[in-house]
Amino acid sequence: MSDISKDSLANLRRVVSALLGPDGCPWDQKQTPRSLCDYVLEEASELVEAVRADDPQGALEEMGDLLFLVCFLGALYEAKGAFTLNDAFDAARAKMIRRHPHVFAGAVVNNQEELLRNWERIKRSEKGGSQGSHGIFDSLPSGLPALLKAYRLNAKAARHHFTWESDQAQCDALKVEWDELQHAVAAKDANATEAEFGDYLFSLVEYGRRLGVKANAALEGANAKFLSRFRKMEELAQSRGLDTALFNLADWDTLWDEVKAGE
Repeated sequence: MSDISKDSLANLRRVVSALLGPDGCPWDQKQTPRSLCDYVLEEASELVEAVRADDPQGALEEMGDLLFLVCFLGALYEAKGAFTLNDAFDAARAKMIRRHPHVFAGAVVNNQEELLRNWERIKRSEKGGSQGSHGIFDSLPSGLPALLKAYRLNAKAARHHFTWESDQAQCDALKVEWDELQHAVAAKDANATEAEFGDYLFSLVEYGRRLGVKANAALEGANAKFLSRFRKMEELAQSRGLDTALFNLADWDTLWDEVKAGE
């Protein structure tokens, strides 16, 4: 694996410095770390989209955009005297070495479960010098998408042996959650329906985790498949001079079946 070119990184940082300098861009000069947060989220989402679409050229572009924002943030924090970008690189390197003792310190792990438990233990020990409690879920970002958060909650709980003892027991629990949801629906209790629907989703995420499926990625794949099929239906309708505004369900189903058959 090739190293990041020092010249390439230095050149990008020089661009950021020029944008923030006296003769730079007025918009860039007004930015703060907080104002860049939405752009970081947007660029990260675009990178994920390119990766999932198996688009190397798109991934290259979006990685560059994200790296630019990292350099931008680094420059802003350095200007405030908080830390430098090199400090961030050094911290990341030290953290990865510390969290991989089986690679860098001769530690022995017998399986992935033991490896992940060590990872969690090391993460929690890293918080030992900070204030507040140090619970199992304290390191979980509050802003994670709900499905991803549910996956991480279930995974972390399982690493600490707070989970169903067998896949069948978890499957049985999922059926119980489904029954409770149907009971709430039948009772026409909106609050209970929402709560039970959430419980069912949470258990369904764990069901997928045990199958090796990440719910967030699986749902994104289903979303993409639906959009692709729907756009093909629209293209078929347009090519045949059909007005989709006049379609009923049977008309849509005919095109849907045709699109599926052509996949």
